[in-house]
Amino acid sequence: MFHPTDRLGRLFEVTIIAKGLTGVVELIGGVLLLLVSPSMIDHWVVALTRAELSEDPSDFVARYLLRTADGLTGHAVLFGAAYLLAHGAVKVVLIVAILLNKQWAYPWMLVVLVVFVVYQLYRIMLSPSAGMIALTAFDLLIIALTWREWRHRRRQAAQP
Repeated sequence: MFHPTDRLGRLFEVTIIAKGLTGVVELIGGVLLLLVSPSMIDHWVVALTRAELSEDPSDFVARYLLRTADGLTGHAVLFGAAYLLAHGAVKVVLIVAILLNKQWAYPWMLVVLVVFVVYQLYRIMLSPSAGMIALTAFDLLIIALTWREWRHRRRQAAQP
């Protein structure tokens, strides 16, 4: 499928599969948001963070999860579910197509990732976070590797 002797080709394969797995997780999260009530999510988050907060009341991750779960309302849940389902579905479809070596998927993957990066940069400007910066850096790496792989595939296809 990919040129495994080439380290960057192998890195592309690994990163694209990782991106596909995050798409699957987003699909699952979107479905769960549609099926589980905000109060149930809040209950689960409280139960999951209780032990950590008893050890460290200022734990950043636990506090963030509690704030996020507490802010879930009907509209926020619906928006979150729609966003996760759309975002996850687009990623999964494009990545499966790339893994099947469908040439049309490479430029679409680049366009989608550029749109994600632009949105993420906007979010970083509003409220910088290490997670968003890391995600943006990962997406920029995938853009570079996808571009390289697409060029390699086009050269291969052009050879007699």
